[in-house]
This record gives sequence, structure tokens and C-alpha cells, in this order.
Amino acid sequence: MENIKIKLKDVIQTVMIPESQEFIKELKEVLKKEEQIENDINALVDMKSFIIELQDIISAIDKNLLSDAEAEEIYNKINHMLEEHEDEH
Repeated sequence: MENIKIKLKDVIQTVMIPESQEFIKELKEVLKKEEQIENDINALVDMKSFIIELQDIISAIDKNLLSDAEAEEIYNKINHMLEEHEDEH
């Protein structure tokens, strides 16, 4: 497994999935306290789908189904997302 795949798997497992799961918990709390706002419900569904996509990427890495170029592209997109999120806070 090449270095980029290791880095990609690491960022997914240590940052993306835990942060996504935390956001899902926050959304569930909001939905418990308030009326079920359609945007919050949609965000919850989207986040659950996003976690599944991240898990699929990990599976593809483990099964060596992802090329280095694909892994690097995904890694760069994730880093860009993280930078945007950091700039918002």
C-alpha cells in the first residue's frame, strides 16, 4: 500500500468519520429538541450517506481497488474540505 493510500485511510479514520459521527449526534439532539426541520433531516441523511462513502473508500484501499492517482485526488478533496471547514470556524 502506497504512502498516499495510508495517508488517505488515516485522515478518513481519524478525522472525517469521527467528525461526521459527531455532527450526526448534534443533528439528532437538535431534532429531539425542536420540530423536525426538513433541512436538519436532510443533513442527517446526507451525513449518514457520506460516512458510508468514506467506509467504501477504506474498503477499496484495503482491497487495493483504488489507484494511487484516485487516492491522491480523494485525499486532496478531503484536505480542501477540511481547510474550508477550518476557515469557517
